[in-house]
Amino acid sequence: MKKKVLATLLVGAMAASLLAGCGTTVETTGSSDTTTAPEKTQTTETAEAGEAGGSDVSADITLWTYPIGEWGNAETVDSLIQDFNKEYPGINVTVEYLDYTNGDDQVNTAIEGGQAPDLIMEGPERLVANWGAKGLMVDLSDILDDTDKSEIYESVLSACVNKEGATYEYPLCMTAHCMAINKTVFEEADAMQYVDAENHTWTTDDFFKAMDAVYAHTGQTVGAVYCSGQGGDQGTRALINNLYGGTFTDADHTKYTADSAENVKAIQALVDSKAIGFDASIAGGDEINLFRQGVLNVAFCWNIAQQLNADNNDAGLTNDGDEILFMAFPSEKATDTKLCGGIWGFGVFDNKDANKIEASKLFIKYMADSAEGTPDAVLSSTYFPVRDTVEGKDLTGLYGDVQTMSDYSTLMQYLGDYYQVTPGWAEARTAWWNMLQQVGSGADVQTAVDEFVGTANAAAAN
Repeated sequence: MKKKVLATLLVGAMAASLLAGCGTTVETTGSSDTTTAPEKTQTTETAEAGEAGGSDVSADITLWTYPIGEWGNAETVDSLIQDFNKEYPGINVTVEYLDYTNGDDQVNTAIEGGQAPDLIMEGPERLVANWGAKGLMVDLSDILDDTDKSEIYESVLSACVNKEGATYEYPLCMTAHCMAINKTVFEEADAMQYVDAENHTWTTDDFFKAMDAVYAHTGQTVGAVYCSGQGGDQGTRALINNLYGGTFTDADHTKYTADSAENVKAIQALVDSKAIGFDASIAGGDEINLFRQGVLNVAFCWNIAQQLNADNNDAGLTNDGDEILFMAFPSEKATDTKLCGGIWGFGVFDNKDANKIEASKLFIKYMADSAEGTPDAVLSSTYFPVRDTVEGKDLTGLYGDVQTMSDYSTLMQYLGDYYQVTPGWAEARTAWWNMLQQVGSGADVQTAVDEFVGTANAAAAN
């Protein structure tokens, strides 16, 4: 299957799926090159696992997955499950596909009705800080052996473990969220002089100079601080935090710090910019669509899945053929940028059925911790692995023939703190976009931010 997934990435034939966090489509490079993937080989460890009891486990389990790359595509997931069933034929996996508009409500309704899924695929902000904190998840520490702990990046693993040491997420893949510009329009506006295109970075001063130049050239809003809901809110948080060196929470993830002088200065600067609009009618996915249509010339909700998008044109191009350049968020010193990371993996709801829990753990180990299953599972996410090796198998060359992936990897060095595990996260996200709406409607920035922090910290304290 690895050969099939890589070929799909390379020829631009990936099916549309919703982008994790932004609610828009995922596409691919449009290159005609192909590569031959190595044949699958069963390691001694995975063979023994199947012979030692994995293959005779019998259970019907449910997997609910948010649209994490091609994990939101039934054809892809069916193929992954077929491979899993070759080793565990007695485990029947039924999948339900969620989106970021209604997914949380669906999960919460299921929980309230005692019908939570066995497995769920998402990130630590939900699995650890939300459902895990409420005592709804199974501790997966028993399937994390010393090899796993040595292979998985420490910063990733720490985000999947709560303060008491319980592991509520087994991580699979990750990425750095960023922004993007319409390079063609920037060139026409003579704004590329403010952009370090080679390193995909820029300073805060140059960012605003570029915004002004493009605004003068086009006469229309260049970028939008979208705030109709939480979709893609990692973009607005990263934009505001980076401009003048602010943070969203403290380093210990105990309280929210968006009321700092640095953050207030950043929000005020965006309010004062003629090139930037606050738009309460759109969320991240809507912003991306407007960017692709040429209505906006920067996008604050972006990542590698978007850069690979080829639904309406070749990857790296807008619908009209303008070139798209991905960028780190601007900071006072360009290389000080701190990007929000996305970590995705699996969690198990504690439905009090030991057999289903065992089967769910076997599914996780196959997809996220086996030489056979993990490469395809990561490729299907269209993101990067959370480890360089899995059970000794090298993962660093997964995307070696996909140039865009190689180029994008330069942003991984700028990954910042994974603060999404701060208590009260769900309430803080809602309060955040409400605050942005208030500011966009003319409210005093300091007053609105103080109200946000009060609401968020009250939730964190409960």
